[in-house]
Amino acid sequence: MLSAPLMTTDDLRDLFVTTLTRQAGGERRRWRIALGEIRVHSIATHSHCNWSIAPSGAVREVAAIERVSDDLRMRHPIVTD
Repeated sequence: MLSAPLMTTDDLRDLFVTTLTRQAGGERRRWRIALGEIRVHSIATHSHCNWSIAPSGAVREVAAIERVSDDLRMRHPIVTD
């Protein structure tokens, strides 16, 4: 099985924002704010997925971000800074 190339946090943020804009509509700037920072954790302690988010905003926005994050965690579990 071929694995996806490693993404940076900037790549992942761009993918989040593009996906959210396409699926839920709205402005890219608002999605970037609602998404917040992507935190990268050590692979030694987080071997299955080394990134996390803490979205903020309206309930609808957080729900959309969480739906997208489930998919992105499966496709891109490991990122670099």
